[in-house]
Amino acid sequence: MTNIVYTKTYPQPPFNKKEILRYAGVRGDVPELAELVQECMQEIENKLIYKVCFREFALKNEEIYLDLDFMKTDSADLRKNLKGCSRVVLFAATVGIELDRLIAKYSRISPTKALLFQAIGAERIESLCDIFNDEITKQAEEAGLFTRPRFSPGYGDLPIETQKEIFGVLDCPRKIGLSLNDSLLMSPSKSVTALIGIGSTVCEDPSGCKICDREDCNYRRME
Repeated sequence: MTNIVYTKTYPQPPFNKKEILRYAGVRGDVPELAELVQECMQEIENKLIYKVCFREFALKNEEIYLDLDFMKTDSADLRKNLKGCSRVVLFAATVGIELDRLIAKYSRISPTKALLFQAIGAERIESLCDIFNDEITKQAEEAGLFTRPRFSPGYGDLPIETQKEIFGVLDCPRKIGLSLNDSLLMSPSKSVTALIGIGSTVCEDPSGCKICDREDCNYRRME
C-alpha cells in the first residue's frame, strides 16, 4: 500500500432536480418550487469545486477489532460493511465554500431558498461521491474484485470522532481545503469523508442502508 495521498478535481456533474427536491423534503409535483430550484441552480452554476483526496489501506479483520492500518475500530456495522474485504479506499470530498455563503445569505432574506441551497449542496456532494465511487468500483472490477457501499463516520455505530483519524492521514486542509473544528464539523459543510471496501465477494446490500437503522434519513436508498 502507498503512503501517498492522491487528489482529483472533477468537472461539474449534471444537476438532478428530482434528487434536489427529495433532499428538500418535497413530495409530489410542486411547480413553483421546481421553478425556484431552477433559479437556484442557475445562481450556483460553475461556482463550485469538485475535489477529492484519497489513500488506500490494507484491512485486517481481527477477532475484536478491524485493523484499517491508520486506526483500529470495534464498529460492528463497519465490520459488516467490510465483510470479505482486504483493502479500503479512504477519501474526503468537497464542493467548496460557495454553498455555505449562499445558505447564510438566504437564511436572512429567503428561508425557502436557503432550504433549497441546502438540498442542492446535498445533491452536489452525493453526485461527486458517486462519481468517485464509480471510478473505484470500475478499477476493482478490472482486477476481478468488488466494492462495498461507502461508509462514513456517524453511520451506524462508527463514531463521528473517527473524523480525527481520517483528517490526520489524508491531510485534508492542505490537499482539498477541508478543515475540521473542535465540534467535529467540517468546513466547507458540503463535504464527505468515507471508506470504500474492496474485496473478492459481491456485496449483499448494494445500497448499504440495511446496516443503518435510520428510517428517517433523506439519503436512504429506497428498495
